[in-house]
Amino acid sequence: MITRDMLLKILHNIAKVIEENRQFLTDLDAAIGDGDHGINMNKGFKAVEEKLNSLKDKDCGTILKTTAMTLISTVGGASGPLYGTAFLKASAVVNGKMELSSQDIIKMFEEAINGVMMRGKAQRGEKTMLDALIPAYEVLKNSIESGKSLKEAFQDAAKAAYEGVEYTKTIKATKGRASYLGDRSIGHQDAGATSSYLMIKTIAETLD
Repeated sequence: MITRDMLLKILHNIAKVIEENRQFLTDLDAAIGDGDHGINMNKGFKAVEEKLNSLKDKDCGTILKTTAMTLISTVGGASGPLYGTAFLKASAVVNGKMELSSQDIIKMFEEAINGVMMRGKAQRGEKTMLDALIPAYEVLKNSIESGKSLKEAFQDAAKAAYEGVEYTKTIKATKGRASYLGDRSIGHQDAGATSSYLMIKTIAETLD
């Protein structure tokens, strides 16, 4: 179970981790993309951070929807619409809820991925954030269904997301700016998959 207060804490911690990794994400993106992923994500989550205080008495759906709209309006490039859509789709599942059950979280994750796939017209295996998100979701779902705690399930999911990031080094990009490089994109890890992994890892650490 994730309470509203825990959700706010998770978002606060994600903002902190994105800020700490701003340069790292930007450097990854500079190698094969526009070179602005870390800067854009940091700007977006800083704006989210500024709104958290005003969301203390709101339900989980409203908190996530506000996060979504803030990211869409402040994050440049492809990341804003993609992460914004992910949070928006997740928010719709938990409208009016003050706490999130394990089943809510599975459904939120599933809807978020569907939103990213639809918005980015992407699939797994194309060197995008989906290469971290989809394996993390599958492992999270399996772990919860096999009776593990939410904390353990997110630890397992973070490990799967990390492996997904490592996998992006081995494939060529077929989506976004990186796709122009073709085979030259092989050997570089995807910045979007990396920021997705950092978020999942932060959830696991916050639940700890």
